Amino acid sequence: MSIDIFLDEIENRKKKEISDLDKELDDKKSAAGIKKNTAIKELQEHYSKEAKIKSEKEASRIVEAGKLEAKKILFDAINKNLDSTFDKIKQELGNYVKTSEYKKKLQKMVETAKNILGDNLVIHCRDEDKAVFSGQDITIGSSIQILGGLIAENNDGTKELDLTFEELLRTHEDEIKTTILEKIL
Repeated sequence: MSIDIFLDEIENRKKKEISDLDKELDDKKSAAGIKKNTAIKELQEHYSKEAKIKSEKEASRIVEAGKLEAKKILFDAINKNLDSTFDKIKQELGNYVKTSEYKKKLQKMVETAKNILGDNLVIHCRDEDKAVFSGQDITIGSSIQILGGLIAENNDGTKELDLTFEELLRTHEDEIKTTILEKIL
């Protein structure tokens, strides 16, 4: 019998050790599972945040690109409108040169030129405008192809005053555009 007790004790110890090993294995499995789940959760949170940041950046980039494109479209439309307006101004000036008021303006332009350049002037203008200056003490120079107005120079040709409609439009272009833009916007 003493061997049976000894064998039972060995068997019980073996079962206890197996049970302890099973428990240790279960604890390690549980700890590894918790560690794995925590690592997975952290990775998911990290990549979720990263994806959110990237998507916000991309959305912001798309919105800004859309705003830039809208500004470009608006700018192009404004420029077309301004070009159209300048064409209309030139067309109206073409009608204006047919009026008696235009002939008075030419006389005022000559007076302005005399004040700036002196009384002895050479006037360059359109063929149609030369008749306005007949009978006056003004030298008529060459004909020029312009919308209207004139170019005056002193007798020796050292000073010139450009009062053509084209030059007046060009020198006042910024003011005209500003006025038009204020009315548009």
